[in-house]
Amino acid sequence: MRAALALARRGLGRVSPNPAVGCVLVRPMDGVVIGRGWTQPGGRPHAETEALARAGDQATGATAYVTLEPCAHQGETGPCADALTAAGIGRCVVAITDPDPRVAGGGIAKLEAAGIKVDVGCCAAEAETLNVGFLTRVRHGRPWVALKMATTLDGMVAADDGNSKWITGPEARARGHLLRARADAILTGAGTVRADDPQMTCRLAGLEDRSPVRAVMIGHDDIPGNARIKPCEVFRDMTPAAVVAALGETGITRLLVEAGPRINAAFLAADLIDELHWFRAPTVMGGDGLAAFGAMGHDDPEALPGFGLSARMTVGVDTYEVWRRERMEG
Repeated sequence: MRAALALARRGLGRVSPNPAVGCVLVRPMDGVVIGRGWTQPGGRPHAETEALARAGDQATGATAYVTLEPCAHQGETGPCADALTAAGIGRCVVAITDPDPRVAGGGIAKLEAAGIKVDVGCCAAEAETLNVGFLTRVRHGRPWVALKMATTLDGMVAADDGNSKWITGPEARARGHLLRARADAILTGAGTVRADDPQMTCRLAGLEDRSPVRAVMIGHDDIPGNARIKPCEVFRDMTPAAVVAALGETGITRLLVEAGPRINAAFLAADLIDELHWFRAPTVMGGDGLAAFGAMGHDDPEALPGFGLSARMTVGVDTYEVWRRERMEG
């Protein structure tokens, strides 16, 4: 199953509105892998179809390890549950069920009706984490929202005059580009465009085609006509809740916010930040700096939004931490 999860990660940022799924077919008598597949760009073909195509006739009697319940509905292609049944597999190990109402246990029911043994729950926590964007969109009608920040140790993103180039080192910036490669969309504000003139693309060697959909929130002032960013989506005078709902309707499952203090604070105040990706340089700016978050109107320390540390690592000279909203379900 962990091999299937690794395959599924290849689809992150490329398969929305579909989930990123991995499938491994194993010959039960000797444990030999006879087919591997993952959801292809655009969401088709599905992982199971890819694995079955590679396995060919060897799929008969095989065990399929699938990171998400095989689909049971007719879309652009036939149901994966039917394809697995037709191939004659003997057992299917599923990490998690699919909450999509078109599936929701229907794929498992189809397999069991065909006499195929189904086991559910292997590596469930890892599968939930991997497809948290898809699951959030199905359950809540919006994408999973990750906020990326690059700050000094004391949480400053720029000097008072707006100069922020560069707070963190090249290794941290490269990791930030990897976050972009795994996101469906990236969001910034008109103020950041005017101050920094960012491209908001993935510029890692070999991953240049993985740039997410670029979106900009605009208030009173528009972005310059010669700005390097070429937004695919423009949200004018809209609240964070309205923005994420609109992106969810277009099929976006994973949103990366790279914005300034005002938008950062607005998303946090609206309780729409599910995950913080925080890069901290080993420097201190003090009161001469611009804080990562603007004012949110909080006067009760006990009511502040809380996050739990999910990961911490050293990236070059900088510290990279991932924090998850404590109350969020998967």
